[in-house]
Amino acid sequence: MDPKKTPKTFVAFLRGINVGGHHKVPMADLRQEMEKLGFQKVATLLNSGNIIFEAPTHKPEHLEKTIADHLEQVFGFPIPTLVRSAKTLEQLYKENPFQKMEVTKDIRLYVSFLKNDPAVELDLPWASADHSYRILDVRDKTILSVLNLAVSNTPKAMEALEQFFGKEITTRNWKTVERVVKKL
Repeated sequence: MDPKKTPKTFVAFLRGINVGGHHKVPMADLRQEMEKLGFQKVATLLNSGNIIFEAPTHKPEHLEKTIADHLEQVFGFPIPTLVRSAKTLEQLYKENPFQKMEVTKDIRLYVSFLKNDPAVELDLPWASADHSYRILDVRDKTILSVLNLAVSNTPKAMEALEQFFGKEITTRNWKTVERVVKKL
């Protein structure tokens, strides 16, 4: 069997759909459109655009463009798409980068996925002026961060991420990443 034809598992993370009643994309429609692109074993998780699928071996960058272009054509608005291999996500989960974090009801653990390698180098760990938001690590086009709602009720975490890394980024709660990996 040609190894290039053996399907591999990927996860697509879509940015900005089904948020606050805007850019609505029903998950059943999303699965159907992914299947139209020839992907197999398509499954969605939650309503925020997490798609597990199999595809013949392709680079994630190629898959990102293919999916984003198709979804924009179908749904009528841009849907930024970031793709990671199942292997990459399983490795992140195995490393458990937040294992030493004390988690309380006010602590939020986030994983942000970048489209490109970061152009900026931060002195890590980086903290906002009020210490409500910290970036712990940046690796493999992935940012690991912590938000403490006990410090500030109006955190500017996403603004900080976009300021440093641009808008070609999407963020998921660590619990969502764990759920995705467990479904692989």
